[in-house]
Amino acid sequence: MGLKILVTGKQGQVGWELARSMTCLGEVIALDRAGLDLSQPETIRQTLRELRPQLIVNAAAYTAVDQAEKEPDLAQAINGTAPGILAEEAQRLGAALVHYSTDYVFDGTKRTPYRESDPVQPLGVYGQTKLAGEQAIQAVGVPHLILRTSWVYGMRGKNFLLTILRLAREREELKIVEDQTGAPTPSGMLGDFTTQILLQGKGDPVGLLQARGGLYHLSAAGETTWYHFARVLLERISDPERKLQRLLPIPTSAYPTPAQRPAYSVLDNQRLQTAFQLQTPTWEEALSRCTQGA
Repeated sequence: MGLKILVTGKQGQVGWELARSMTCLGEVIALDRAGLDLSQPETIRQTLRELRPQLIVNAAAYTAVDQAEKEPDLAQAINGTAPGILAEEAQRLGAALVHYSTDYVFDGTKRTPYRESDPVQPLGVYGQTKLAGEQAIQAVGVPHLILRTSWVYGMRGKNFLLTILRLAREREELKIVEDQTGAPTPSGMLGDFTTQILLQGKGDPVGLLQARGGLYHLSAAGETTWYHFARVLLERISDPERKLQRLLPIPTSAYPTPAQRPAYSVLDNQRLQTAFQLQTPTWEEALSRCTQGA
């Protein structure tokens, strides 16, 4: 008998990859919003008490960074309150919890990669609510793994990579921000690394996360800008229907958005690499693996 694992957000980029990669660990029950609405506390409690998983992996989130400025209550319910409820129910069941957070908990004023111990100072509602979720889990004290990641993309869902490929078919010119620096991280890498970490528990995620759990950074290594990332991915993926002639770098000030974003949000992965003996690939290597065959 393997583990009984509940994965939330199965239609999202990370949730879909987790449902794929975690089958080697046990029985995976993956739910979308229709199956588990994280904005409804009583629904969360009821569902978990019915399913009784031994491991809860929360990949669901309110990720619309700009829209969060207009819907702070909904973002807080999903990103801030729900993780705390998941942690309480996990503790009640004697289960462990894995949760994903974001580089947007930082204000971007640093110029060297952020460590887990660096002060947090989110600039917008999205980052504030994700930080609230981290703190809610930590306050409960359940065996947990919180993985902060950055600039998530993949070959499905809604993300920067797919948006650029689509716009390159529609427009002759694209202007991309060049003064925000981060580490693009494929959703597939997050799914695979999470599974590799949990495999180290040999069927006992509670024991593993009691011993080595906590808050870790997990992103691709290295750093780039949105403009350079767009340029590299357009070079890597050929498309006979592409109209694009010019890719132009612009400052953030030329592309105002409702939410302010950190200018620098590269994450330092050293703590995770030491704890679990895993080496994160560079963002270029990760991009190559993600787009193989595209």
